[in-house]
Amino acid sequence: MSIFPYAAKDLYDWLTTRQDMVLLDVRNSKDFARFPVEGPYPFEMKNISYFDFMEIEEESVAKLPKGKPIRVVCASEGSAQFVADILANNGFTDVGYLVGGIKSWGNVLAPVLLNEGEEFQLYQFIRPGKAACSYGLAFGGELMLFDPSRAIDFYQDFAKEKGLKIIRTCETHLQADYIAGSRLLREATGVEIIANENDFSGAQFSYTKAQDGQLLSFSKGGPEVKVMFTPGHTPGSTSYIIDNRFFISGDTVFLQSVGRPDLGGKVDEWSDILFSTLKKVQQLAPNLIVLPGHYISWQEANAGLAFAAPLSQAIEHNKSIYAIDNEKDFLAFIKDNMREQPKEYATIRKINANLEQVEDDKAEELDLGKNECAASAHKKAMG
Repeated sequence: MSIFPYAAKDLYDWLTTRQDMVLLDVRNSKDFARFPVEGPYPFEMKNISYFDFMEIEEESVAKLPKGKPIRVVCASEGSAQFVADILANNGFTDVGYLVGGIKSWGNVLAPVLLNEGEEFQLYQFIRPGKAACSYGLAFGGELMLFDPSRAIDFYQDFAKEKGLKIIRTCETHLQADYIAGSRLLREATGVEIIANENDFSGAQFSYTKAQDGQLLSFSKGGPEVKVMFTPGHTPGSTSYIIDNRFFISGDTVFLQSVGRPDLGGKVDEWSDILFSTLKKVQQLAPNLIVLPGHYISWQEANAGLAFAAPLSQAIEHNKSIYAIDNEKDFLAFIKDNMREQPKEYATIRKINANLEQVEDDKAEELDLGKNECAASAHKKAMG
């Protein structure tokens, strides 16, 4: 084995099965720091820039162990292939380069079945490059999606592989941190979109207005999907309760945080709304399994490498937040944990409402980087 291309899915598999390798990121230090590859277990990673290999080849090569597989990552593929050639010429025998560069890692989705052995199947699609989760609910040959990413080919291929037809896609809110796939799926297949008009009233595409308390169903029965308005992160934030057991909470309830109410520039008004919503959430069944839209780190994953935990556990972990008993103190907490939102968010909102269109390359650029939607743990975990 010498030089070979590998896919982002291969990289995910290696990281989750603890493969002994060195991940060599040849981007500049700024881009590397902004968006590093992360996995559930410790692994060896080195950041040695492509330019260093060009200018000080011998010194750069010497920083790598020859006895281990080397997996090279760069911005768009070409630089990784160039460095892989250099390593092969210097005696390295197991060198791979990431096809599509870091953008392909940013878009990769990994399905995890959450309820094996039941008549319906609930999948969590983990997007490790974005620390984000979308969901798929399958029954009777049909598939509902929740918060799909723009990588719509993945969802279509997944449905085809499982013998499913995508019948509906449900949005938890107007996303600001990544480009959503619901509109793209509708354009490609005509699928129905369920969305809350309190977020999507100005959107330039057709959707079915979500109703608080309504039930969504499959054509042949199956699990009950209840719509629950949970405003605060945005005015139209919406959750979905499946089979009275699973709580797709969007960006309202996280496993180790709660949603930010300041991204819309109306922190005072939205903070009060979120405070009220979190009080309502505490009245739900404690054994509901929270399925969040994002996570902060892989430490939140369970033994099956899924991001899912009982509501009681999420509340206990964030008890200092849920224990706040008045709007004034809650607002003070929010403002204490506020930080500047990425400048890309304003553009992404417009794209997700179809008020602005961008070319694929620009969309890829906007879509990179971890989310910034959590209100707590900022000082400790978010930096």
